Amino acid sequence: MVLGAIVIVIVGILIVNYFKDRGNGTIPTSSTETSTKEHIVVKGETLWSIAEDSFGSGYNWVDIKSANNLTTNTIEVGQTLIIPDVAPKQPTSTKTVATVIQESPITGNTYTVVKGDNLWKIAVRAYGDGYKWVGIAKANKLVNPSLIHSGNVFIIPR
Repeated sequence: MVLGAIVIVIVGILIVNYFKDRGNGTIPTSSTETSTKEHIVVKGETLWSIAEDSFGSGYNWVDIKSANNLTTNTIEVGQTLIIPDVAPKQPTSTKTVATVIQESPITGNTYTVVKGDNLWKIAVRAYGDGYKWVGIAKANKLVNPSLIHSGNVFIIPR
């Protein structure tokens, strides 16, 4: 019985090696995927960035993941990925993206705070640089710069 099991294992290994050698290192499958090229992952790449480079659209990352039977979105440096022959995908949202309303610049030496303001926004409007909020806080002797109220009148140092 043991001898029979050993014979079955050896025959199985020989069959696998036979098909492996005939199919350029892979066992033939009934997959209908058509792959046109391969990609070797380099440091800093993601499925999204590879899809952007290969298809011009990062949205094709799901096709790469599917073609390589990946169970996670994690890829490793040196890993060879199959790039499937599929059409580039485009965003499918039918909603238009709301444009950001540009608030008018602050040109005066004082500014009255309105609801939704913070020092960063005020500095961007006054100087074009949000990091200058510190100067506004110092000029107005604010103890807690993250706490400002509608109606406060701030000096805008020029």
